[in-house]
Amino acid sequence: MKHIYANLLGNWVNLTSAPDCVIGESRLSPNAWYEENAEIFAPINRTSKDTLYQFPYVHIYYQGKDYKINPTVHIQIVTETN
Repeated sequence: MKHIYANLLGNWVNLTSAPDCVIGESRLSPNAWYEENAEIFAPINRTSKDTLYQFPYVHIYYQGKDYKINPTVHIQIVTETN
């Protein structure tokens, strides 16, 4: 089983254990998001340079809040093996 963790405001949270959590513009469950190519926003051609709005991010909806976080630093995938 895979667990998707995200660092949200300094706290690592297991997104797969939150029934109301969805990720991305498609609003998929964390496991579906991961299995369906783990979509992130990362424009190849930026319309503006040096702006936070064009920086790669993952869009997470968790416990009634909307987060945009850096996927390379604040997302971890943990796989349980038995």
